Amino acid sequence: MSEQTGVIIIGGGMAGAGAAFEISRDSKVVLLERESHCGYHTTGRSAASFTENYGNGVIRRIVLASRAFLTEPPTGFSDYPLLSKRGMINVSRADQLDLLREDLAAAQALVPSIVAITPAEAIARVPVLRRDYLAGAYIEPHSMDIDVNGLHQGFLRGARARGARIVTKAGVRGIGRQGGQWRIETEAGTFLAPLIVNAAGAWGDEIAAMAGVCPVGLQPKRRTAFNIPAPAGLDISDWPLVNDVGAEFYFKPDAGQLFVSPADATPSAPVDAFAEDIDVAIGAERLERATTIEVQRVSRSWAGLRTFVADGSPVVGPDDEFPDFVWLVGQGGYGIKTSPALSRVCASLIAGGGLPDDVARQGVSLEELTPHRLRGAQSRLAAS
Repeated sequence: MSEQTGVIIIGGGMAGAGAAFEISRDSKVVLLERESHCGYHTTGRSAASFTENYGNGVIRRIVLASRAFLTEPPTGFSDYPLLSKRGMINVSRADQLDLLREDLAAAQALVPSIVAITPAEAIARVPVLRRDYLAGAYIEPHSMDIDVNGLHQGFLRGARARGARIVTKAGVRGIGRQGGQWRIETEAGTFLAPLIVNAAGAWGDEIAAMAGVCPVGLQPKRRTAFNIPAPAGLDISDWPLVNDVGAEFYFKPDAGQLFVSPADATPSAPVDAFAEDIDVAIGAERLERATTIEVQRVSRSWAGLRTFVADGSPVVGPDDEFPDFVWLVGQGGYGIKTSPALSRVCASLIAGGGLPDDVARQGVSLEELTPHRLRGAQSRLAAS
C-alpha cells in the first residue's frame, strides 16, 4: 500500500522541519527522515549563534528577515525564548588589521549597531585574551544565542498540529513516477505526492540524482567543535562569542564550559561526520595562541557538515526542468538562523507566490535563491 499526500519533504533537519511548518498551513505534508530522530546531523551540531554579520550579503539579508520570528515566535511555538543575550567580538592580530577594517565597514552597512572597540575593552569583556596578540576588535552587541532544539522542535510540533506526518527511519531507497506523481520508496513504506521538497542537506544532490534531476553542485564541508572546561576561577557565563576575523577560530560559553572551533571547512562526502584529532589539536593551538588558556583536557568533540553551492547562497525553489521538485538546500553554516525566512520563501513559491514582502524588503531577490542561477553557471562551465 502507498500513502498519498500533497507534499513530501525529504529531510527532517531544520530546513525540512521549517518547511513542514510553513507548507502544512495549506497542504497535506509528509516529512521523511532517514534517522531515528529528526535533526541528527548538522542541525544537532550547530554553534547555536544568531549573528547578522556572518555569511555573504544574501545570507545576511535573509538573517535580518528571520529576526522577527526568532524574537517573537507564534503563540505556543516554544515554552522559552528562542534567543538569549550573548554578543560577539571579532578580534584581529596586527597582521589582520586591514581585514578587520574592511570587515567592520561591510558589517556596519547592514548592522549599524556594530562598533569598533579597543583591545583593552575587548580584554575587559574576555580577560583571557592575550594583550600581545590582540591588535584590534569590534563588537556586535545584539548577536544572540539560539535555542536550536527549541526552534527545531517548535517547527516539528507546529507542523504536526497542522496535520503533517513526521516519519522517521524512512531512508529513501528510490524515487520514480506513478500516475503523474512522485513515488518514493523508503524503509518505512511507499509514499506518493505531486510535489517533493528536497531538504536533504549534504545528501541533496544524491536525492536529486535518484529522481532524475540535475544536481546543483552541493559541496559538504566539515566543521569541527569541542568543549573544554572553563578556566579555573573565572565566571564565563556573560562572555560574548569571540571570533577571529580571519576565520581561524571562535569560542564561546556553552553550558558551563567553553565551546571551541578551529573554523575548519574541509571538503567531505555526505557522511555522518566526526571530529579528526588533528583538527581538534589545531583548534586548541589557535585558542592557546590567542588566549591565556592552556587546553589540558577536551571534554567532548564532534563535527558537522556545512553544505554549500558555488556562490555560497542557499538554493530555494522549483527545479528548472522539474518544477514539481523543489530545492531547499545549500544553507552552509547558516541554516539555523535563516530557517524562518527560508521556510516562508519555500512555502510561498510552492503556493505560486513570490518572495514574502518582508524578505523582499531586505533586498533579497528570487534570482539570488532559485536553482536557475546555478544552471546558467553549469552551462557556461560545460561550454568552456
